[in-house]
Amino acid sequence: MQERKALHTLLAKQQEDLPPRRMKDSYLEVILPLGSQPEIREKYLNVYNSVRFGRILEDLDSLGVLICYTHTKQEMQQRSPLSIVTALVDKINLCQKIIRPDCDIKFTGNVSWVGKTSMEVRMHMLQQHDGDYSPVLDATFVMVARDPENKRPAFVNPLIPESPEEEEIFKQGELNKLKRIEFSTASLLKMAPTAEERNIVHDMFLNTLDTRTVSFRSRKLPPSSVWMEDAKLKGLEICHPEERNIFNRIFGGFLMRKAYELGWATACSYGGSRPFIVSVDDIMFQKPVEVGSLLLLSGQVCYTEKNYIQIRVHSEVYNANTKEHHTTNIFHFTFISENEVPQVVPKTYGESMLYLDGKRHFTAVMKEI
Repeated sequence: MQERKALHTLLAKQQEDLPPRRMKDSYLEVILPLGSQPEIREKYLNVYNSVRFGRILEDLDSLGVLICYTHTKQEMQQRSPLSIVTALVDKINLCQKIIRPDCDIKFTGNVSWVGKTSMEVRMHMLQQHDGDYSPVLDATFVMVARDPENKRPAFVNPLIPESPEEEEIFKQGELNKLKRIEFSTASLLKMAPTAEERNIVHDMFLNTLDTRTVSFRSRKLPPSSVWMEDAKLKGLEICHPEERNIFNRIFGGFLMRKAYELGWATACSYGGSRPFIVSVDDIMFQKPVEVGSLLLLSGQVCYTEKNYIQIRVHSEVYNANTKEHHTTNIFHFTFISENEVPQVVPKTYGESMLYLDGKRHFTAVMKEI
């Protein structure tokens, strides 16, 4: 860290001091040679003889950071003064259920939108089959630039679109930002549910009342349903130095992998069959995780519809010395099960808010795919 302190003098005082970049300046292609180099497959293999999606999340996170460093690279500087970290996984949408472990994978991506200190990165993953690459997923991450000690925001190079197509991509980045603000403003932690949502919650409540008693307290589970309190799994990780990044904090990709794996296990346990990931969205990195932390993960089924299971994973660090808990991340995963799944039913007001939040995320995902 002491070495990085000296890089402060290389930071730009304002964004206008930095040369503009084009989208193609940050474009990268990376091959993951699962087909041509079988010796690396073991790390990516799951028990179903397909690729572990958690490993792909780690690779996307690393690639997103690398693309941003490419965008902000200055010719005369040997080392970047910027600390680039993942702020948000906006969305990852998959168009293939199974990723094969014996075919090469290609990742491509570039910076698609830039603010003053933040960058949106669009990435695509393709897999080779019969000589051609076919799409597997599209991902949008938001990265932020900070000073060498990762304490304050730092300016990044502006982005200049060069064609009508690039203008459209840049405009979409701006719309994505506005959509995130709108979604956050309407959060159920800040605003009451809409009239339609209140009706949904009340109908579910009435559906669980025991008609034999005239009491609000006597609740009965409807057929083919599961109480929300019975649809959760928990996990614990000790954050070892092996998983740290250059800032001595736990690597964001590792956190995503662990959250995904717990989310998958929660969906598998709930649905009773193998679930497939459909979408990842709205992962907000609220606080960094220090080396040595106890990371508590809680996976909750918060919404179901036909074969779909919406999972929310809450991640928090526990400080054994102070006995304090701090939320670090909230993860949202949409899975599809092989069979129709029971309906998850909230019992308390808090669970009803989780249910509505899950429904909002599910609806947003279904519009995208």
